[in-house]
Amino acid sequence: MKSRRPLHLKTILMILIMVIAGPLGNVLLAKGMKQVGKVAFWPPSGLLHVTLRVFRSTSVWLGVASLLTFFVANMMVLTWADYSYVLPAGSVAYAVIALLAYFMLGERVTLLHWIGIAIICVGVFTVGRTSPRTVDR
Repeated sequence: MKSRRPLHLKTILMILIMVIAGPLGNVLLAKGMKQVGKVAFWPPSGLLHVTLRVFRSTSVWLGVASLLTFFVANMMVLTWADYSYVLPAGSVAYAVIALLAYFMLGERVTLLHWIGIAIICVGVFTVGRTSPRTVDR
């Protein structure tokens, strides 16, 4: 049983990074794109102007960096833990998404949203009580 403990701890750590970095990256992208404004595809000069504003946005670049962090953590954890464990366990990010949307974007999160998120978190807790790996590699 001792050999599984380090696997479980590093899996939890990587999933925690995923749960924070993914939603944070998406919220930062959303914040940056709201600052950029509406994207018009026509005329092409308008699209070029918006593209230049996007590339000058600090929020967009921080969002990209955060999403890259999520991506690397996701790839790493999938090398040692089952996909059927990682994806449901990472779903606790829905709670982080709601909190970040509320605090960083000023969005309204309804009671029904919170009830749905609570149900998802109960499922995450259930999955988290299982072994991260069921097959030997």
